[in-house]
Amino acid sequence: MTIDAARNPHPIYFAGAFATGGLLTFMVHLNGELARYGNPLFSSWTAHGTGIIAAVILLLLVPRRRRPTPEQSLRAPLWAYLGGLSGAATVMLTSTTVNSPLGLSGTLALGLAGQVVFSLAADSWGLFGLQKRHPDRRDIAALGLVVTGAALIILFGRGAA
Repeated sequence: MTIDAARNPHPIYFAGAFATGGLLTFMVHLNGELARYGNPLFSSWTAHGTGIIAAVILLLLVPRRRRPTPEQSLRAPLWAYLGGLSGAATVMLTSTTVNSPLGLSGTLALGLAGQVVFSLAADSWGLFGLQKRHPDRRDIAALGLVVTGAALIILFGRGAA
């Protein structure tokens, strides 16, 4: 991908990202409801168990193609398999915080701020095999706006209730 293509992405990418954000909000809400009637561990097991069942059904429905030879297949690094652990912890933590005074919007605002901070650190230090890219003024400004927005939602978002 060229730099110009990265700076001017197709509008479908914005629509996809927006839809993903809506889906994430819905998922966090449902997981919070499961945790309210059960507990955060039950919420995480239910979410991941549903995902496993859906994956198995898709694997059974999709026709098999010729399998790649060992020389053709790429092996993921071992740390890549830890995504399930972080996903389970994320579901448990968001299920807990969404039922706290933070609520759904506060949980998602702080989650977004944490994602931005960690992604800037990963870029800066070249974590996970990423090419090192030091944050510029736009990155720092975006981080400031996200953190300020999260603070506004958490500190002043309850007045209309």
